[in-house]
Amino acid sequence: MKKLNIALVRLLQFVVFVLFTFMVIAYFVVMVLLPLDIIALLIKLLTTFGLHGFIAALIAIPMVGYICLLVYKTPGLCQMVIDTGVEMVKTGKTRVEGFNDIVKTVEAA
Repeated sequence: MKKLNIALVRLLQFVVFVLFTFMVIAYFVVMVLLPLDIIALLIKLLTTFGLHGFIAALIAIPMVGYICLLVYKTPGLCQMVIDTGVEMVKTGKTRVEGFNDIVKTVEAA
C-alpha cells in the first residue's frame, strides 16, 4: 500500500510539473507572439481600407515597432513582465519540491 501511495504522490508531482511548465512556456510565447498578432491585425485593418497587403505591411511593422519601443522605454514595465515569469518558475519549482516532503512522510509511515 505504501508503494501505491508513493506512486500516486509522484504522479501528482509530475502533473504539477507539467502544468507549471506549460504555463511558463505559454506566458513567454504570448510575449513573443503578441506583437506578431498585432501586425497581422493591422495589416487586415489596412487592407479593408483599400491598401495592398505589401503596403499595409510596410506601414504596420514600423507602427508595432514603435509601440514596442514605447513599452520598452516605460520604466520598470519590461522588468516586471520578466520578473512575473521568473516568479512563476520559482513557484512551480517550490510546489514540485514540496511533493518530496510528502514522499518522505509516506515512506516513514
